[in-house]
Amino acid sequence: MDMAVRSMSPAVHGLELRPGYLDRAAQEALLVAVRAAIRQAPLYTPTMPRTGQPLTVQMTNCGSLGWMSDAGGYRYQPTHPTTGRPWPPIPDLALRAWQDLAGYADAPEACLINVYAPTARMGLHQDRDEQDFTAPVVSLSLGDTCLFRVGGTRRNDPTRSFRLTSGDAVVLGGEARLAFHGVDRIMPGTSTLLAGGGRINLTLRRVHKP
Repeated sequence: MDMAVRSMSPAVHGLELRPGYLDRAAQEALLVAVRAAIRQAPLYTPTMPRTGQPLTVQMTNCGSLGWMSDAGGYRYQPTHPTTGRPWPPIPDLALRAWQDLAGYADAPEACLINVYAPTARMGLHQDRDEQDFTAPVVSLSLGDTCLFRVGGTRRNDPTRSFRLTSGDAVVLGGEARLAFHGVDRIMPGTSTLLAGGGRINLTLRRVHKP
């Protein structure tokens, strides 16, 4: 695991990029664990609370809690929306990344898995459905490169974009914990990790205060 740190901008103080954090072997091992989790907790398409419009990503979760978006709003819940079963455990590799990167004593409760098709994107948003904003958000990328956009804590703050490649890790902590961020586009053919192309993103979060 590459421990080099690159600070992105004073405007988003607390955002750190760890390029190449997961080497190819670690990426392959994490992908095996993610696929096993998906077999237990199948992918589903979330919808926007007010409009009912489907997001362009598919998702599932690992951990004691899973993040949801549907007609009931944004929330965390302990069971899969279709199967009704508890979410599978967070993969050990992802837990080790949290322990290594988060600088936070308590373990994550949720690991959101977003699966991006080549045409998928994610609009600018804040991760603010958690109770404890002192805990960072830790993100791990697998598969095709994406163009990641990040701004400040207000929607109209200036933004900047950079590429996230397979194996990169991002930490949103400190002032950047509530920064608006999103994925502008996927760059097909930039990774051989996923046979069918696309991108998988794991987002580790602490929901409750200790």
